[in-house]
Amino acid sequence: MTDGSVLQHIPVLRDAVLAGLAVHPDGRYLDGTFGRGGHARAILAQLGPDGRLLLMDRDPAAIAHAKGEFVGDARIAIRHANFSALGEWDEVRAGLDGVLLDLGVSSPQLDDAARGFSFQSDAPLDMRMDPTAGFSAAEFLAQADERDIADVLWRYGEERMSRRIARAIGARRAEAPIASTRELAELVERTLGRRERNKHPATRTFQALRLYVNDELGSLERVLPAAAAALKPGGRLAVISFHSLEDRIVKRFIRGDAERVRVPRGLPQPLAALPPLRAIGHAQKPGDEELARNPRARSAVLRIAEKRESEVSA
Repeated sequence: MTDGSVLQHIPVLRDAVLAGLAVHPDGRYLDGTFGRGGHARAILAQLGPDGRLLLMDRDPAAIAHAKGEFVGDARIAIRHANFSALGEWDEVRAGLDGVLLDLGVSSPQLDDAARGFSFQSDAPLDMRMDPTAGFSAAEFLAQADERDIADVLWRYGEERMSRRIARAIGARRAEAPIASTRELAELVERTLGRRERNKHPATRTFQALRLYVNDELGSLERVLPAAAAALKPGGRLAVISFHSLEDRIVKRFIRGDAERVRVPRGLPQPLAALPPLRAIGHAQKPGDEELARNPRARSAVLRIAEKRESEVSA
């Protein structure tokens, strides 16, 4: 959804998303990450009276916004849920012509300091996309073993100094829990110093905690097969990611990477199952014009895939 710091909400790669989804007026589409509706409004503008747009978001604030904006529009259905549960929604069972997933934290979430996603302001260290569920980043840091904290920072933030930061967190919480974004950011900065120009030393730590607290990679791994199953043959999947960890999962799923059965030389090879999707074009990134308007789009990568007519090949 975003990866930076402007107040205005601008849908990332909007035109490329619309072209990739190949929206047709009477189609059924699902936006699994409504946010504040930039992409949803663009899709809706291309739908006719018989079209259908399903909106999901795990953030109650986003759902409240959607209900307020689209009240009375019979083409819209709205559900408060993690997109990984899209297969459980009755509206999806009729099949979909397109699915959009705009990953990461949304601009409104970043800009609301009270949500605790950013170290630009001092706020409670929460980071939950759904504040009504799960545990906060502060609760995790207060209760987890130092080894587990280091593992999270390394796995989800690719932080090379994860053990050093975890030890500093352990020493700090022995005196008092780390409760605010500023406390954590300053602790990491004191521990590591300024290592990279134009990048705060706590950036990877905040990314890691956010991904972990919200199970973002796990949700992505669950939604991709669910979305592929829900798509009609010829239906399109569009995924915007902002980190290599996310993009790697998307790319591998579309490519159909899996453990292949090894058969001894000379024996007949088994039928190879094609992946359910095929890539449409190459990964797309914002151009200079979009980046000038929206710096938050700088690390965005869009991948488009289409549901195959047949999933088995000799």
